[in-house]
Amino acid sequence: MTVKALFPKEQLENGEFNRQEDAFREWISNDGSTPYPAVAGRYHLYISLACPWASRTLIVRNLKGLQSAIGVTVVDPVRDERGWAFRDGPGFSHDPVNHFAFLSEAYQATDPDFDGRVTVPVLWDKQTNKIINNSEDDICRMFNDVFNSIGKAEVDLFPKAIEAEQAKLSAFIYNNVNNGVYKAGFAISQRAYEKGCRAVFSALDELETRLATSRYLFGHRIVEADWRLFCTLIRFDAVYYLHFKCNLRRIVDYPNLHGYLLDLYQQPGIAETVNMDHIKRHYYMTHEEINPTRIVPLGPELDFDRPHGRERL
Repeated sequence: MTVKALFPKEQLENGEFNRQEDAFREWISNDGSTPYPAVAGRYHLYISLACPWASRTLIVRNLKGLQSAIGVTVVDPVRDERGWAFRDGPGFSHDPVNHFAFLSEAYQATDPDFDGRVTVPVLWDKQTNKIINNSEDDICRMFNDVFNSIGKAEVDLFPKAIEAEQAKLSAFIYNNVNNGVYKAGFAISQRAYEKGCRAVFSALDELETRLATSRYLFGHRIVEADWRLFCTLIRFDAVYYLHFKCNLRRIVDYPNLHGYLLDLYQQPGIAETVNMDHIKRHYYMTHEEINPTRIVPLGPELDFDRPHGRERL
């Protein structure tokens, strides 16, 4: 039997999923070193609330107080063969900036020869009418570093004192947790799936131990690495556990990780970035190769507002 890959161009011969590189990596500056100045009203963020990468950019935008400086448009969470679409619905809308029907139009407007997979997030420049950046890592870093004269300068998610250590931990979380669940879920061979799945839980076990004596990943302060991990944890029990077959354990089965997840969710401005309806409908209805019936499960029942007890740390 031939197994159909969800994204054939990103599938290796051994059945492993190999995520494509981000195509657009230009930089906004506040010192004139690039053609893109850090000014309010010039840039617009296209995201999906279902996507963990895109959600992280929204979280950083909120924490830095950039809501009035950088607009946001949310795409329809259900993606078909035409890609991410702009439609009116609960929590998503048409595109008010360019009146695009599909996000692919933004990619084609920026590079007519682009032939990769169209992804979120996208940071759009309304002056040059093109995509500046579609890397969530870059966008989060720019929001944190170059908009301090507009947003909350006192919020620093990339402290210099732990720069090297945070970069190392962030790479570990990305490879084994953020992208790790996709390596398991998008695998098309048993060996590739088991390799990916075991790596996920090995990493979660290590993080569980770390969080036994530390309220957040780096002590008492919340940094970007925490939000990087949060965006996967919040989706885990509802989607990755079942849909991606990462089912050795749930996050609720990890006392420290679960309490940590609740603690982060209850921080000001975070709950509004989480839309479980978008998350579940996107994964279960879009990935027909994994879930051919497109049935969205009713459960699990998740209560992110319950006491977490992390204050003791």
